Amino acid sequence: MSVSGGAALRVLHCHSTFAAGGKEVRSVRLMNAFGAAMEHIIVSAEPDATGARALIAPGIKVRFPANFPALKGLPTPGRLATLGEALKGYDLVCTYNWGAIDVAMAHTTFAKSFRLPPLVHHEDGFNEDEAGGLKTRRNLYRRAALRGAARVIVPSTGLEQIATGPWAQPPEKVLRIANGIDTAAFAAPPNPAALRLIKREGERWIGTLAGLRPVKQLPLLVKAMAGLPEEWHLVICGEGPERETIAAAADALEVSHRVHLPGAVADPAQIIGLFDIFALSSASEQFPLSVVEAMAAGLPVAAPDVGDVRQMVAEPNRAYIAVPNDAQALGTMLADLAADADLRSRIGAANWERARAQYDAAQMVARYRAVYAAAIGRDF
Repeated sequence: MSVSGGAALRVLHCHSTFAAGGKEVRSVRLMNAFGAAMEHIIVSAEPDATGARALIAPGIKVRFPANFPALKGLPTPGRLATLGEALKGYDLVCTYNWGAIDVAMAHTTFAKSFRLPPLVHHEDGFNEDEAGGLKTRRNLYRRAALRGAARVIVPSTGLEQIATGPWAQPPEKVLRIANGIDTAAFAAPPNPAALRLIKREGERWIGTLAGLRPVKQLPLLVKAMAGLPEEWHLVICGEGPERETIAAAADALEVSHRVHLPGAVADPAQIIGLFDIFALSSASEQFPLSVVEAMAAGLPVAAPDVGDVRQMVAEPNRAYIAVPNDAQALGTMLADLAADADLRSRIGAANWERARAQYDAAQMVARYRAVYAAAIGRDF
């Protein structure tokens, strides 16, 4: 679709990280859907974490500037002014999570004097430093930083309540948009060649897609699956700093031969259908995209009761959402599902129906398009 007036909109994306996690994958899917209507300039608070770049479709106009001011640092007046100067010349600024909150603060502080473009903030959840509870200082900082945002977009009911509660954002500014995916792509048969791991005859796989970060508590997932029969393996697709910790947990439990870390996967739709059960073990989630992907692939889900996970899955799956931070509880859910192939099939079918009805990407793209167009003041 072409932009009204002909020129592509210049959109600055300031991310906490641009590794291939849920919010980054969603951001790229939106970029791909908007096509030639936009030119995207992407900045990561972690400059080396840009794994989602590989998911950007050919032909999408995108740049990763090397000279953009660092998103991390003390929010001194001078540094905020430097960030504010860097926001000039765009049609829209999009910020993502706490790691980019100084950009929002710079925008709120200097929007009028620098005549800055509108800003839309996206909040998808918390790292381990806030998984156990919100920090009062951060709540206060977010209140101030988000005053000038045109919209605050969240994917979950929990984050919606936080944004209008501790962050004191007006309800009319906060918008909840459920994460969506190409449900048809995830329902297609998997491509075993897309994974650097062979599923052998008779094996059954518990799988997950996650950044290997402490908040994901993947050693807990290793512990939860350790008591399953020998044919059950755990496949953890992702990259991150916890790789050695996960491997050490598998060694300690003597299940290294059944725990596999094949690395990040460029296209989860090609491999998620190889799993028999999808599992999460996170200390904190809001609306995990990986759960929607598993549902669209027709899988049962075993996960802790965090964020919106219980509401996301189909009603028959809700009995397999476990007490958080409890390897034994998660292990019981996994064992029940592992023991009954018919049960897995029934739950998977119900999840597939719900994903197709509630979480298809077309609905998500239309809602984001409307929000961005309203912020900019023109359609695209």
